[in-house]
Amino acid sequence: MDAFEKLKLTFRQGNSLIKLIYINVGIFIIINVLDILLKLFKISPEINFADYFKVPSNVSLLLTQFWSVFSYMFLHESLSHIFFNMFSLFWFGRIFLLYFSEKQLVGLYVIGGLVAALTYVSAFNLIPYYAPLVSQSLLLGASGSIMAIIVATAFQSPNMELQLLFIGNVKLKYIAAVAVLTSFFGLTSNNSGGQLAHLGGALAGYIFVVSLHQGTDLSKGVSRILDVFSNLFRPKKLKVKTNPNYRKAKMTDAEFNANKARKMAEIDKILDKIKTSGYESLSTEEKKRLFEQGNKN
Repeated sequence: MDAFEKLKLTFRQGNSLIKLIYINVGIFIIINVLDILLKLFKISPEINFADYFKVPSNVSLLLTQFWSVFSYMFLHESLSHIFFNMFSLFWFGRIFLLYFSEKQLVGLYVIGGLVAALTYVSAFNLIPYYAPLVSQSLLLGASGSIMAIIVATAFQSPNMELQLLFIGNVKLKYIAAVAVLTSFFGLTSNNSGGQLAHLGGALAGYIFVVSLHQGTDLSKGVSRILDVFSNLFRPKKLKVKTNPNYRKAKMTDAEFNANKARKMAEIDKILDKIKTSGYESLSTEEKKRLFEQGNKN
């Protein structure tokens, strides 16, 4: 099996977090290769091809490239930009999946990105400080979406501790607080648009968790739309006829409840192990059980 086939297999077998990372990296490679080729052959040397997929703060221009509010959250400026974002997405995405499902991860990624773009465009057109920048500012990157995931996870499990290099154990709520404050104090920096997007993403993460606790899953709308598109490209399954006389043996209520209690006890044991020894201490089978349970939620 060659390297490309291995990549395809990893993508197909990977969870939604792995797929999001693959999509980001794949788009980064494709956009940059196309942009280099266009410039080398002077097809459009004066225009950056990737600009058509970034969010402009100019509303008139935004209306002509409306798709950019979706595409921008998968674009990155440089290798260091995508490396840091994908590292953060992988790290905090794994923690997010301990408490939420894969569909909720993808849904919040999109919602966080949309709210981040809305915050950026609104602020640049309503706040006088940003008025001189409107004609030339473009937004790109997954950091708004990632900030939504970080804040949502922090509100769901604020006292969970992460071991940081050179620092030691730090509670998740403090990491999220530092990230939000850093973005706030950067509102007048050279990357003010990016900092606004971070704050918008943080707001989306907070609203997501609060709404979920009140019984409303905001990610379901995104999941339905994505399911429609994925079904368009999914091959139809073959219909298999079964014997109508066949009946699967049913468990009694006592057996069902005992089986459910056993599974929940296993999950609780795994979560306790994470709290004491960290996620990396889990075996492959334990990680599999945790992800399977997350998909059922």
